Amino acid sequence: MSGEAAARALGLLTDAGQRLAVAESLTGGLVSAALTDVPGASRAFRGGVTAYATDLKGGLLGVDGELLASGGAVQPEVARQMASGARRLLNAEWGLATTGVAGPEPQDGAPVGTVFVAVAGPMSAEPAVEGLMLQGERGEIRNKSVHAALELLCARIAEHREEPAGRRGTNHTEQNGGPDVYSPE
Repeated sequence: MSGEAAARALGLLTDAGQRLAVAESLTGGLVSAALTDVPGASRAFRGGVTAYATDLKGGLLGVDGELLASGGAVQPEVARQMASGARRLLNAEWGLATTGVAGPEPQDGAPVGTVFVAVAGPMSAEPAVEGLMLQGERGEIRNKSVHAALELLCARIAEHREEPAGRRGTNHTEQNGGPDVYSPE
């Protein structure tokens, strides 16, 4: 499941001559592992940062410390900033991030299964973020998070490639991925 999405993402990146960096929290390196399982991944994959501890998200990836202090690591804006931080830190056109709660207990006021995945691309628009409420055991939640992150990446790369050059970097709804999907209700 994630292997196909990883291969598709790497193919799109390679075709575009672009590179990817990853910042992971709850997935603990599983996104990077899925990518590096694909032969030839080094043509597009720069590397990844597993920032499992909250202080690493701020210190290493540049996530706003006040944001982390006020709401914790499980928020859409944290995912956005992680994706941008990975892109910047590892010198890549694309950044992909995961943050959330795989369990067994809630974290930062978020229930188990709350996940945010984000993609920052080579355009000036705000990074896209998708909020998920996943069901299952810890391993299932982590694997579903990997798949969702890679699918979001593929979608954003495809959108970027189809977009007319004159509109790249503008602030259109379709460029920004529309509103966040996540709703805590």
